[in-house]
Amino acid sequence: MLALILAAPAAAAEVDVGGELLRVLLSLAAVIALIFVAGWTSRRLQARSLPGGRRIRCVETFAVGARERVLLLDADGKRLLIGVGQGGLRTLHVYEGAAPADAAPPQDAPPVPNFAQLLSRWKRNP
Repeated sequence: MLALILAAPAAAAEVDVGGELLRVLLSLAAVIALIFVAGWTSRRLQARSLPGGRRIRCVETFAVGARERVLLLDADGKRLLIGVGQGGLRTLHVYEGAAPADAAPPQDAPPVPNFAQLLSRWKRNP
């Protein structure tokens, strides 16, 4: 009985601290990776449109106050300016005619290189 009591602290002292730290860090990295994968999957599923297409789309939002905001909606080819507050929704303006196409970037501006192009430039010019 006395041998068991004396052997227990010796067994506890043989814990591999480096291995346990590595296990904890890998578990933390796995949990963080799962959070990012879940967010990416959620965005992909929300961005996928229905077979018939959506008839209402939120083009832009702007916070006017702590609880008030203005929404610019595209509904069946018309643009609607909607005010949202504590009292509910209110149509502020209806733009007649077809919704304008989103502004294209100016043609005279050089295209912005992606990360791979910047990295290859950096590797060539030490």
